[in-house]
Amino acid sequence: MFGAFIGDIVGSKYEFDNIKTKQFPLFSEGCDYTDDSIMTVAMAEAILRCSRENRCTEADFRDVLVQTMQQFGRKYPHPTGAYGGRFADWLYQKNPQPYNSYGNGSAMRASPCGMIAVTMEEALCLGRVGADVTHNHPEGIKGAQATAAAVFLAKSGTSKAEIRQYIGEHFYPLDFTLDSIRAGYRFDVSCQGSVPQAIVAFLESDSFEDAIRNVISIGGDCDTTGAITGAIAWAYYATQSGDWYSDTVDAAMQSIKNQAITYLPEEFITINRDFHALCCKRAGGVGKSI
Repeated sequence: MFGAFIGDIVGSKYEFDNIKTKQFPLFSEGCDYTDDSIMTVAMAEAILRCSRENRCTEADFRDVLVQTMQQFGRKYPHPTGAYGGRFADWLYQKNPQPYNSYGNGSAMRASPCGMIAVTMEEALCLGRVGADVTHNHPEGIKGAQATAAAVFLAKSGTSKAEIRQYIGEHFYPLDFTLDSIRAGYRFDVSCQGSVPQAIVAFLESDSFEDAIRNVISIGGDCDTTGAITGAIAWAYYATQSGDWYSDTVDAAMQSIKNQAITYLPEEFITINRDFHALCCKRAGGVGKSI
């Protein structure tokens, strides 16, 4: 999950003060984790709870996820950038129901679905259910599934060309470059207006750091797009360094991770460790947290 954390933290400073350049300090005064990291952790914790309690049906996952998202939302009630209005209301409802949103909140929390999955079918199912508890609009579900699919493919050693082809065939046309949209791209919290851009930011990168710089440089809702791009890029470049479940990320990625840790609650780091161990177990691998 560290890719999502890093993208969120780096992008937090620029969400409401966009820049249109790749030249900026990754971490500086004004950076912090936001609701994107909180709900990504909630998603991972819900998956962990289902595993511990042997609750394996879609209905089980849905129930546990709702409980866990509300728990974490209430525990961390005032994140940098705040929660969206309808979601903030949802967090305190006694019988919370989805509200037909197509916002990118469904996509920003979906990366654990791709990491835990052992098949594409499972990644898509988890992405759908993970979105549907709030964002049950078709575009909200689509954004979450596209993110989960991209993360799953990235950790599986799939090439960028194949990832582009899969996302293009099943979710969004990716027939643009960042240079072609950078000047005119504006703040857009919809899945359809931000998830394709986040995926292209990864596809055009030549390193994890470059992916983060790419996505921040186009502006927009860049803590959320940063979380999406970061999750895909971390899975991909960790796999390029060895196996995604091993502790063999390159020195540059490790340095960025070490800086991000200083912004995060200890609880997030512990859940990341436990979640990664479960991913390793399900994948048949043995390794430390990446």
